[in-house]
Amino acid sequence: MNKIPRVALVLILIFANIGCDQITKVMARNQIEYNETIEVIGKNLILTKVENTGAFLGMGSEMHPTLRVILLLILPAVVMIGLLYYVIKNKELSMMSVVALSFIVGGGIGNVYDRIVYGSVTDMIFLDFEFAHTGIFNMADVSVMIGTGLILLEQFMPKKKQEEKAAA
Repeated sequence: MNKIPRVALVLILIFANIGCDQITKVMARNQIEYNETIEVIGKNLILTKVENTGAFLGMGSEMHPTLRVILLLILPAVVMIGLLYYVIKNKELSMMSVVALSFIVGGGIGNVYDRIVYGSVTDMIFLDFEFAHTGIFNMADVSVMIGTGLILLEQFMPKKKQEEKAAA
């Protein structure tokens, strides 16, 4: 993959992930009241609205405000910039890695944007099954999880023969 198509692919994926995230958050902010629950698929998929000032599942919401800005705003922004640079510049990355890292960057930017603009992240999706349930999350979290899942999946996929020959 040459440089121009890679950059275009990366930017399209990042902006698509940010767009899906922000559209769902705007809809949640405008159409769901706090403490309201909307059963989409019975009690298995529920929409509700919370503002999360912490990180995943609200962790860190009780941190000192300065530490919270450093750990939940500045550090993630720096990591997203570093990942974006890495995915564009590293020609050795597989297509799956490019897609995975683009999803992670898009999701990360979506949540960092919320922290900058709103001071918190809007979460609205809750999954509940008899054997397990999630915390309340958003589409940016889904993007990050899909990207992480793709990276893990790639670790179990057989390597191409050319890569094996190059390593020999």
